[in-house]
Amino acid sequence: MRVVSLVPSATEILCEIGATDLLVGRSHECDHPPGLQDLPVLTAQRTAYQPESGVGAAEIDTAVRSQLEGGGSLYTLDTGLLADLRPDLILTQDTCAVCSIDARSVRVVAEHMLHAFGRRPEVLSLNPETLEGVLDDHLRVGDAVKRPEAAREAVASLRERLFEAESFVNPYTDGPVVGFMEWTDPVFVAGHWTVEMIERAGGRHPLNETVVRRPEDGSALGPQRGARVAGKSISVPSEVFAASRPDRLVIAPCGLTLDQAEAEARRLADQPWFAELRAVRSGAVAVIDGSAMFNRPGPRLVDAFSFLVGWLNDRPERIPNDFPWRPFPE
Repeated sequence: MRVVSLVPSATEILCEIGATDLLVGRSHECDHPPGLQDLPVLTAQRTAYQPESGVGAAEIDTAVRSQLEGGGSLYTLDTGLLADLRPDLILTQDTCAVCSIDARSVRVVAEHMLHAFGRRPEVLSLNPETLEGVLDDHLRVGDAVKRPEAAREAVASLRERLFEAESFVNPYTDGPVVGFMEWTDPVFVAGHWTVEMIERAGGRHPLNETVVRRPEDGSALGPQRGARVAGKSISVPSEVFAASRPDRLVIAPCGLTLDQAEAEARRLADQPWFAELRAVRSGAVAVIDGSAMFNRPGPRLVDAFSFLVGWLNDRPERIPNDFPWRPFPE
């Protein structure tokens, strides 16, 4: 089987279940695990800014909004190369137009391949909103590449690590209020699986908390927490963010590296409302490589959850040794 992955999280899932050997093409953002750099790259960034150039969050936000409001995609797809690779399976997503190329564009190309070559590759779109949904995607990919047993084993291992970390959380106390910035200018707070992880790690996220969608799930606490879901990341005014009075603050801008996230934290530090935050005054601020650890709905979310458990519950031994984070200011 020949597989093309156009989503970094899907690439990580494919590798997690032991199917790296099937990968014949990737997106420009598929940079983990190591060893993928020689694979053909099928996507590119369309917007003019380059993240490594030092452009700030506000300028990036303006460029992205301008591109999307004009009806365009943020990414290009090398359709000729995709056709040449003759994939049997294309992994894509529909969760976020900002994160990766959308599934609709991929399906159009797949249809063209049917007319040109007499066969249409399967297109599998991964669109999780919860931590359980991310684990289920491992099983979906495993079924698609005909390695279901390996996928089940991978999920069992990831679940075991999640349950082990969660055993260090006291469910009978009100944990700290967590302010989690998925973007800094404007401020976007955490959504989807990240909120679920914060709450299961013992924190509270009042600006976009999880809710129970089905009455039959009751309060969905304890072992049933997986039934609680949060909406997508939302933008809030800085005064609203400050009014939530976070005890702990995480700065993990979507798509930015650790160094870039720290640069954004320094920009925030120049603003009076930020300096007055309880978390800032008490030195409870973590800057994290959000691109690697929280933004991608893949297997490394388990490491991110272990970090949250360790950091929020003052159990530093639970934080993975190589976790890409820094206290701010150092």
